Amino acid sequence: MLINASTLKAIFVSLKTLFNNAFDAAPSQWQEVAMLVPSTAAQNDYAWLSNFPRMRKWIGAKAVKALEGSKYTIVNNDWEATVEVDRNHIKDDQLGIYKPQAEMAGFSAKQLPDEIVFELVNQGFTSRCYDGQYFFDDDHLVNGQSVSNKGTKKLSIASLAAAKASYGAARTAMKKLKDDEGRPLNINPNVLLVPAALEDDANALMTVDRLEDGKPNPYKNTSKVVVAQWLTSDTSWFLLDTTKPVKPFIYQEREAPVFVEQTDPQSENVFDRRKFKFGAEARAAGGYGFWQLAYGSTGTEE
Repeated sequence: MLINASTLKAIFVSLKTLFNNAFDAAPSQWQEVAMLVPSTAAQNDYAWLSNFPRMRKWIGAKAVKALEGSKYTIVNNDWEATVEVDRNHIKDDQLGIYKPQAEMAGFSAKQLPDEIVFELVNQGFTSRCYDGQYFFDDDHLVNGQSVSNKGTKKLSIASLAAAKASYGAARTAMKKLKDDEGRPLNINPNVLLVPAALEDDANALMTVDRLEDGKPNPYKNTSKVVVAQWLTSDTSWFLLDTTKPVKPFIYQEREAPVFVEQTDPQSENVFDRRKFKFGAEARAAGGYGFWQLAYGSTGTEE
């Protein structure tokens, strides 16, 4: 094949089409547990998470909610996936070998938010959120009192007692949460997030009429099961409230994933190494929203 501007344009238009088609078709789950926050700078400040205003009876002067002195900032990161195209492969009409690479680049670009968001879940027991505590912790400070959104019980359908001690205890803990003024937060747990290893137990807990001990299942249809293969622990499970405007996790997007190419035949890379390039670029990051909207159990105790 003769290499000129016209043939190069046609080649990379074709690769871009493959990329975009794979991007559009790729599955994605992050929207089930996280919210999208557009970013217009190198980083976003989330100090507002520390003191979210609620309606109150207006008596006298308005009670103004001020931002805390401590800050919670999410800095955008650069992401890329790059493929080299050998000039000789163009000359020899061997471009078919780049079709799966273009498709996998598009697939990977679509799943970047999933990778970012579910890594937040994986690190939730050891990474800090806006209040300076670990996101899943037994020592969040609310109105001078320690409050927990962390457990250790195994997700279980063995008996009513075991289900109550695990999933039931998590639901109760979340529903009892109050704000700094002692008013209920009206948390409504609606997503049971589990790894593949707990898929069967989670689905059974949400669908069966009776548990393994024969007793009625009070938790049937109380949450939607989301199975995320990005989760690395086979025992940890998570209960989330995604019904609020703010979600438990944040996907912060500065620049959405896009197809990029380097096709100048006079470039140094082509001259020295006979390599053209294409791939994907993005700028994004993830962070934690309200810890009150999530409960995490390590699943290490019966």
